This record gives sequence, C-alpha cells and structure tokens, in this order.
Amino acid sequence: MRLKLTIAYDGRPYSGWQSQPGGNTIQDIIEQAIEAVTKQQVRIHSSGRTDTGVHANAQIAHFDAPNTVDMNPYNWVPALNTKLPATIRVMDCEQVADDFHARYSATGKTYHYELCMQPVMPPLKAGLAWHLPRQLDPATLEQALTHYIGTHCFKAFAANRGNETESTDYSRTITEAKLTTIDGGYRIIYSGNGFLYKMVRLLTGAAVQAAQGRLRLDDHLALLDQPDDLPYGKSPYCAPADGLTLFQVNYMT
Repeated sequence: MRLKLTIAYDGRPYSGWQSQPGGNTIQDIIEQAIEAVTKQQVRIHSSGRTDTGVHANAQIAHFDAPNTVDMNPYNWVPALNTKLPATIRVMDCEQVADDFHARYSATGKTYHYELCMQPVMPPLKAGLAWHLPRQLDPATLEQALTHYIGTHCFKAFAANRGNETESTDYSRTITEAKLTTIDGGYRIIYSGNGFLYKMVRLLTGAAVQAAQGRLRLDDHLALLDQPDDLPYGKSPYCAPADGLTLFQVNYMT
C-alpha cells in the first residue's frame, strides 16, 4: 500500500529535509518514526528538499507500507505523531495509486515568504520572518515581483547544487508573485510549476533590494532570461531561510 503523507514542520531545529549522515534532518526523523512503527527500514520520498531553517505547512511525501503492517491510513497519523517531536507533524495520510510519486506527480507548488517591518523583531517571530527594519517601498516591491510572472529562464536566480550539466533546464513558469499585507509586515506568495534550488530566496532577496532602492528595476529585470553565459551575472541577493514556508504542493485531481 502506497501512502501519501502531508507533513508540517518548523524548520529551525533541523538541517533541512534531505537525509544526511548526521541524522538531524526531517527525512531522517520521519523515517525513524516509521521504523519505530513498522520495525523495518522504510525510505520516504518527498515533493522536494527544503533547506536548513525553511518551514513547511504541507510538505508531501510518500512511502510504501510493509505488507506485514495491517493499518489503515487514518491510524498512521497518530501512530507516527507519537514518535515525532512536536516541531514535526503528520497532518494527513491517505492511500494513493502505486504509480503516485510525491515529486514527479506534482504539478506545482506555492511558497510563502514573510517580511517583518517592525523596528524591533518580536521574539515570537524570530526564525519565522526576515527582519527588515530599514523601510522599503511596497509599490516598487510589487513591480519587481511582476517581473517574475510568466515563463522565464531563472538561471540567475538558482544556486548551484554541483550536479548541473549543459542540459540543465532553468526555465520555470511562475503563475503568481503577489505581495499581501500582514500584521507588522508583508507576505509574498509565489506559485509556479516548479522552483530551482534556493530560487524563492533569491527572487525575494533581489526584489527587496529593488524595493529598498539598492537595485534599479531595469537592472533587476535584466537578470531574467539571460544567455547561458550570464553576461549580467547571477543575482547575489539571497534572502534568509527564516521567512520561507512551503505552503502547498499541487497534484492532478
């Protein structure tokens, strides 16, 4: 039985999603919980990696339950949550088709990025927002965000993982890049068919630089759709992980 998990987590205590030798990752901890329930090692597969300090409202992962475990999907939720720390929670579990894949079946994702504009960072927002006591122009920020909408080459807004090749595709379609007002600051909402490594943080960092008057809007626009040799270079403005949350992963219904 293939099971689809919807997982929420506070990324602050962990070294990202992806399994690492040190073991302090969300994937490692969830796999340990599954092993505690099944008494077997089981690999889980997610919709994508999140970096150290990045949060999730609804990360999606799947795994194949061992045949020796006779438990319905509903009961997997409390069974796993009793084995998990309070900062990681399985919010839902459902049976899916055997050909479902958390990553390859996904049709798009939505990320939220929160900006705290208060002069003093409230302690309860620490690690959950980017503190920007230096004011920015929201109209300029909105204009910068419109540059991202549509299908573009985002090579200048992708960090290198080290496995890139000449055939690596840096084209992505962004359907939403919207600024909303929240208590004490702003939330940027990004939706698209996919995102490159650290792309959301790089998009946010560059847009904020423009909104603070440190990057001209025409120079910001020039970073998009560059030739392969990147004559204008890569964007050097990477927002911190603190404000970033994987909000939703979409699948065909």
